[in-house]
Amino acid sequence: MNLDYILFAQHGWADDERAMTALAHHLITPDVPLIAPCLDYFQTWMRMEPLIQQVEAIALQTFASYPQTPARIIGHSMGGLIWLEVLTRHPDWWSQVHSLVLIACPAGGADLGRIIDPLQLGVGIAADLGKDRKSLAAAIATVIPTLVIAGDIDQGSDGTVTVTCTQFPHAAFVCLPGLSHPTLRNHPTVVAVIRDFWEDFSIAERIAYNDMIEQLRQVPGMTDGHWRDFERSQPRFTDRNGITLRVWRNPLGVSHVFIASHTGLCLYAGFVGWLHDANLEAAIETMRQNDSQNDSQHGSPTPSSHS
Repeated sequence: MNLDYILFAQHGWADDERAMTALAHHLITPDVPLIAPCLDYFQTWMRMEPLIQQVEAIALQTFASYPQTPARIIGHSMGGLIWLEVLTRHPDWWSQVHSLVLIACPAGGADLGRIIDPLQLGVGIAADLGKDRKSLAAAIATVIPTLVIAGDIDQGSDGTVTVTCTQFPHAAFVCLPGLSHPTLRNHPTVVAVIRDFWEDFSIAERIAYNDMIEQLRQVPGMTDGHWRDFERSQPRFTDRNGITLRVWRNPLGVSHVFIASHTGLCLYAGFVGWLHDANLEAAIETMRQNDSQNDSQHGSPTPSSHS
């Protein structure tokens, strides 16, 4: 029998397969093979590598059993991170993958993981969850149609994962207000968004990235953050395109940096710990000086204010 596709659905940290299996059954017909591995609950608290290897082994067997059948992949939270690692290790599979859907997946590294283990000493699975995989995700998304679904219940996160850390270049992006991290595993709106994406990859907007965001993300220790404190931040400078860099330090002295559009919309939020505060300040000064040089050499298409 010729199958239209097979579906992988992977649950995340401190979870089992039930919610993702329920989500999958809302998306597929009975004849579609569903592969929804249940990973060891206690192992999801330890290290990610054994989980990656477990999913990789199941995928190897599945692709061998269905060598001509397109695969659709859905991963929630850490389940999405696992699939980013598996696909990175197997680019030979990419041509067989119809699409990749990442739900509440901290591709840029979960801020909680970095807070718990800032030096990546191996405190449980925290370092694995805090790892920045956006470059892996962006490379995959240039070949495999990729959809990112995020939730927002508090002006910047789903209660567990920040919206900012789910975003990366080349992926389609949908943010669903009012949906929390666990709710996103199986919700009618999520089902509808995935169905629409499978029908038409162009329905969702692509994630907008600019040079300023990319330069900030190269600062050592930079962690994608929450934009709820955007209004507290103060402008440091506005570039020749009207993009403003803003900074706020919380009561503990932790530096938060924001990028705002020319209309005042927050495009990016991040933070660094005390250890890397000097790196952030140096990067901001370099960006300001480079923009000033561009202004003097080319003129500024929009008014630019520096402070």
